[in-house]
Amino acid sequence: MKLATYKDGSRDGQLIVVSRDLASAHYATGIASRLQQVLDDWGFLSPQLQDLYETLNNGKARHAFPFDPRQCMAPLPRAYQWADGSAYLNHVELVRKARNAEVPESFYADPLMYQGGSDDFIGPCDDVVVPSEDFGIDFEAEIAVITGDVPMGSTPAQALEGIRLVMLVNDVSLRNLIPAELAKGFGFFQSKPATAFSPVAVTLDELGDAWDKGRVNLTLQSTWNGRKVGLCEAGPEMTFHFGQLIAHICKTRNVRAGSIVGSGTVSNKGVEVNGRMEWPRGYSCIAEKRCIETIQDGKPATAFMKYGDTIRIEMKGKDGQSLFGAIDQKIAAPV
Repeated sequence: MKLATYKDGSRDGQLIVVSRDLASAHYATGIASRLQQVLDDWGFLSPQLQDLYETLNNGKARHAFPFDPRQCMAPLPRAYQWADGSAYLNHVELVRKARNAEVPESFYADPLMYQGGSDDFIGPCDDVVVPSEDFGIDFEAEIAVITGDVPMGSTPAQALEGIRLVMLVNDVSLRNLIPAELAKGFGFFQSKPATAFSPVAVTLDELGDAWDKGRVNLTLQSTWNGRKVGLCEAGPEMTFHFGQLIAHICKTRNVRAGSIVGSGTVSNKGVEVNGRMEWPRGYSCIAEKRCIETIQDGKPATAFMKYGDTIRIEMKGKDGQSLFGAIDQKIAAPV
């Protein structure tokens, strides 16, 4: 099934069920008013939502209405935890190679992860408000999962059983703030502003055979200012699958229902063409494009985002239909 949260003037919005084709929706009020309620009591409430979903898809929901992604908040408007990994090691390798640094061997055995702010997510069509263009505004196209309870010490296989929903992410980064923050040795903070998620979050069955043991074998599309810059394959080059990422968190703590775990920037390796490396699948963040330019030409040429720039992030199923709806945002200055 597909779930979303509509704006209603409150912090947490109203839970809605969305049809498979993203054309219509129905309030879930009679079952649950908030997605967190469902995650806290998944076994009891999710079958009721599934029944409503099937009724909606069959055209028999009496109070259905046209679905408008512009009215959506993040599916889970605020969460108990937002932990983002860096599961695509090609991204790490490019960043390191651009500055002539080696990737430590430990990176291939133990995932990189940071804990982001989860109190103020933004909707899929909300403006990305940044105080200054000088901060180096960048998008990052990713995939994320929302979990149920996963106990401390869970194995990757056990952690996979705790996944409830999947969605897309724009993990906005302020690149020019990152070096000074990381130099302090305490990780990202001001360089990671509010994160945006796709209009809908979907259960694993909606992905069909594209869901493969913790990976999504589909293409993630990134369109910057109307130009498609990324057509990255999300499955094959994901070094650590979602079960491994969740198990990484579970090493020393429980993961509670309503935790969001991100994949990190989806990234594909380059190929050699006439003696020169090319990246035919494009990129899922500008920083990676700048690293590619540095490797190829000795310096970056692509600038970061400016006010008025737009970014669209979307993933389509094997039938060509949008699975999650699109993150479709504009960069804006504070009012």
